[in-house]
Amino acid sequence: MRVDSAFEGIDWAQAKADLAADDFDNGRSPEALERAFRRSRHVAFARDGDRLVGMARLLSDGVCNAYLLDVWTASAYRRQGIATAMLEFLLDEVPGQHVGLQTDNGQDFYASLGFRAQPEFWSTVVGTWLDNDANP
Repeated sequence: MRVDSAFEGIDWAQAKADLAADDFDNGRSPEALERAFRRSRHVAFARDGDRLVGMARLLSDGVCNAYLLDVWTASAYRRQGIATAMLEFLLDEVPGQHVGLQTDNGQDFYASLGFRAQPEFWSTVVGTWLDNDANP
């Protein structure tokens, strides 16, 4: 098992299929999924040989604020420290920065890594979800 930030060898159609199989797909096309990762400041990919078994990305202004998202580990590989390794890999890239995230069901996991709940998180979708040039 290894964690890296290399895009080489990623089959984005397979990645989307794996996300969908794990009920972690949010509707992005394989092309939009790749675009989201390529445009992120920092990325982490977990691999078992040539197989992609986890991914995560971090948006950052490079100064004081970062946002963690799309943290996923394939079902068969969960509870083996892979997500922790990916997050440590990403967090090492942003010393001194405030890192935020949003989660529906990972509170205990993120708390184990030092994250704490904030009083509020507000959001909006501009227009219609995923109706943009990344998802033709």
